[in-house]
Amino acid sequence: MDPTTAPAATAGHDFSFLGLFLQADPIVKGVMILLVLASLVSWTIIIEKVVRIAGARRQAKAFGRLVASGGMPEARSGISARVVAAAQEAWRDQDASETRAERRERIERAMRAALTLDLKRLQIGLPFLASAGSAAPFIGLFGTVWGIMNSFSSIAKSQDTSLAVVAPGIAEALFATAIGLVVAIPAVLAYNKFSTDLAKVQGSFVAGIQTLGNRLARDRTHHARSAAAE
Repeated sequence: MDPTTAPAATAGHDFSFLGLFLQADPIVKGVMILLVLASLVSWTIIIEKVVRIAGARRQAKAFGRLVASGGMPEARSGISARVVAAAQEAWRDQDASETRAERRERIERAMRAALTLDLKRLQIGLPFLASAGSAAPFIGLFGTVWGIMNSFSSIAKSQDTSLAVVAPGIAEALFATAIGLVVAIPAVLAYNKFSTDLAKVQGSFVAGIQTLGNRLARDRTHHARSAAAE
């Protein structure tokens, strides 16, 4: 074999990202497309969650401050509004035979139920991030294994173990793994961060709910006038 043929053949192969994709085996190409689509969906979810969870954090802080100061949150929309609306509805549905502790528990239960519904809405999309974070590396690895198998087939057919024969298939195979990691790493980091942020949001609201529930269970006349005014 002429030693000059190997560099020439290697140089003729396009090792750019687009070139690696276009020259890949159809199966490896399908794996790459699947991973790119998963990445697009993941980043769409991440951007949407960043905005919505930031808003929920602000609402939780405002809710806690206002309740701690003795006020009644009066937001027209958002989590705070729905939690307060549930509290007022539960407060109006009073039973003269129930104790103050029972009334407080019923009001707090109604507020926690409203909070849970909103938190479930905020959690939409997080399972996809968890799945992408765990599955993407293995999907990329499948593309890598398939590409390496093709490289070995090329070696067997050409009976040539030079870099010119091996390098293109190996590069395409490793590119699939790289895409899998690019999908998985942001998805895992985002899932962990959003899960922690939602737990903090829930904790802030629950603290305010306990304070508000105790006040509503204790003070009947004031809130009766407020309910009538509404």
